[in-house]
Amino acid sequence: MSSEKEIKRVTTLTLSWLKKNGKKISALTAYDFITAKLLEEAGIDIVLIGDSLSNVFQGNDTTLPVTMDEMIYHTKAVSKAISRAMIVVDMPFMSYQLSVDEGFRNAGRILKETPAGAVKLEGGVRLAETIRKITDAGIPVMGHIGLTPQSIHKFGSYRERGKDIDEAEEILNDAKSVEQAGAFALVLEKIPADLAKKITESLKIPTIGIGAGVHCDGQILVTPDMLGLNVDFHPRFVRHYAKLADEITNAVKNYIEDVKQKKFPSDDESY
Repeated sequence: MSSEKEIKRVTTLTLSWLKKNGKKISALTAYDFITAKLLEEAGIDIVLIGDSLSNVFQGNDTTLPVTMDEMIYHTKAVSKAISRAMIVVDMPFMSYQLSVDEGFRNAGRILKETPAGAVKLEGGVRLAETIRKITDAGIPVMGHIGLTPQSIHKFGSYRERGKDIDEAEEILNDAKSVEQAGAFALVLEKIPADLAKKITESLKIPTIGIGAGVHCDGQILVTPDMLGLNVDFHPRFVRHYAKLADEITNAVKNYIEDVKQKKFPSDDESY
């Protein structure tokens, strides 16, 4: 390909080409058909069916409760709207931590039961063997290091990772290990911008940042956060591109008022 306009379907090769040509990668989450359709029509590069659905869709405090069956269910719904974007699916908590073979089987299940193009795993050096086995079987893997929400009880908070020298060096080693294991891309979450820049420049595979500064090869946000739907969650790395919570609330109030005042439906809206 010689330009982004020629991209008919985003693949691992597409993402590699975008990095080599200095073109940024856009990514957002989706958990339902309607949202996915809007993202697709807008031209997003990657749609992630994130385990963040545990928080923003199911109302849980962490990502830990969501299951394999639920991830597959939402992926099937999202996939019906996608023809160009790459579909990546988070492997949920305890679907790959138990053993290498367990992770391998569950990654295979996702690609067998859905139209997904890749899976995403959280972890660095300790997951290298699992990533290698999955990729050796022809299943693309996106890595995820830095702040890894599935390890929230280990970290004790959602604070920035990699601020001290030792932890920064550990994250850099994680990045190199994930690349060497065969991952095609790597999410960097909530780490210092200068560390993300160092990692991005040291890897051949694309980096996708979330709270990791502008130097990553691409960016991802949770869509309800970016659209201003999740009013109770506003970390500094989230930019509100809309305030849909206000718009929806006002629309619902107007609807209620029209119903109460017998203004809806009108004659034109009746049969």
